[in-house]
Amino acid sequence: MADKTKNKVKDQHVVLSAKKRDVFGKKLKKFRKGGNVPANISGPGFASTAIGIDTTGFSRLFRKTGATQVIYVAIDDSKDSLPVLVHHVQRHPIDGSILHIDFRKVDLLIKIEAQVPVKVIGESVAVTQKGGVLQTLSDSILVEALPDKIPSEIEIDITGMTEVNSQILVKDIKTTGDFVIKDDVEKVILQITEHKEEELTPQTEAPETEVTEQKEEDAESVEGTDEKTENKKTDEEPKENTDEKKSE
Repeated sequence: MADKTKNKVKDQHVVLSAKKRDVFGKKLKKFRKGGNVPANISGPGFASTAIGIDTTGFSRLFRKTGATQVIYVAIDDSKDSLPVLVHHVQRHPIDGSILHIDFRKVDLLIKIEAQVPVKVIGESVAVTQKGGVLQTLSDSILVEALPDKIPSEIEIDITGMTEVNSQILVKDIKTTGDFVIKDDVEKVILQITEHKEEELTPQTEAPETEVTEQKEEDAESVEGTDEKTENKKTDEEPKENTDEKKSE
């Protein structure tokens, strides 16, 4: 099988300036308005540290590093920067602004697991010429590696997917010696399915069986009404005869 994947590994040294933070609770609203975002650094054997960083600077950096590239945080201009990964970014539910960041302190000599995003490249004739539809069933892959060897993304070339119903599984992904994939080897990442036309004309009539059943129910209802009417007339007739005898 041809190599369908390519792994992008970063080797840049990214430094982020930060300040120790003593602002908490309700005071954070003013802190954010000043162009800062509250954050915390935590990790195994590391005491949680509250920091503040420039919001614009972090946003620009995070667009490049994502959650897989090591960032070196320099607190109060310290020369001993801390290697971290972005663990979680909390955003405002309406405007999407950053409310808080959790950094994960890492040891560069100890392997960790991380979710690496999948990037689809190339074109498939099964899609462009045969009417297939490409489906991404998993947009990330779990890998294990040293923190600074985690790939920023895993590219998957779909050029070799020439037939409808073809798939790319985890076991089809080629890896370097820098990391190993921890996901199930039979896990489907991409697949091409047959395009199905949707029914555009709305159904205005009930199925014939439903109409027939409804007619039978209506007929039974009418027959039941007629029987009640006849029974009522039968019950009334003796009363009319009794009255005639009295008049006589």
